[in-house]
Amino acid sequence: MQTEATGRPWERRAAARTAVVWEALKPYLGDSGAVIVDVGGGTGGFAVRAAELGHQVTVIDPSPDALAAAARRAQESDVADRVEMVQGDLTDLASHVAPQTADLLLCHEVLGLLDDPIAGLATITAALRPGGIASIVVGQRHAAVLARAMAGQLDNAREVLDGAADGPRLFVAEEWPELLEAVDCELVSIHGVRVFADLVPSALIDLEPGADRSLLELERAVAERPEYLSMASQLHVLARRAADTRGS
Repeated sequence: MQTEATGRPWERRAAARTAVVWEALKPYLGDSGAVIVDVGGGTGGFAVRAAELGHQVTVIDPSPDALAAAARRAQESDVADRVEMVQGDLTDLASHVAPQTADLLLCHEVLGLLDDPIAGLATITAALRPGGIASIVVGQRHAAVLARAMAGQLDNAREVLDGAADGPRLFVAEEWPELLEAVDCELVSIHGVRVFADLVPSALIDLEPGADRSLLELERAVAERPEYLSMASQLHVLARRAADTRGS
């Protein structure tokens, strides 16, 4: 699937943000026929790509407008028969997805909205077949502290640092092995997302020829380098459910 930065300026910047996640998912999308669940799938950007590869995808999102947009996108891409739209969220996932049926479950920018991330991870794990893969995208605390400090929001930066700020929960890379162990999953990999995409001035991306492509390549180059994880606005976690049925 094409991941090069094309289109309008904001679309070119967005390509740098999503390319790392999509490319990390590719090894789990090789064969058609996988059962994929996209929790918080919004307008279907990832879901339709997966359906175009021959997979069956269920998009679960609380917004009827987002689901309608996803349905239009699926129709335009001629994959409407492979994309199901369901209004809901992670907290009622078990009502929409039978236990141990998903080969791949996407949960992007959702887990941080829950008061209890362990409970959310347990819900995700229950939906996965043994050996199934979870793709989780969350906000990263260190980058949030830096961004607020650079914006002059020094008190808020300290609140984020101490975990006392309002808003979605933010995570750091070091806590993920323990979080996943608690729900009988293992960490497969962790990538930095939006390491530079939120820092490079918009004028450069919009006006400098080739800057969008260079930004995309730079994001790819640093995504798996551990020394850059603390700079990433988001973390992309790939986790595998244990191959047996413990915790079901």
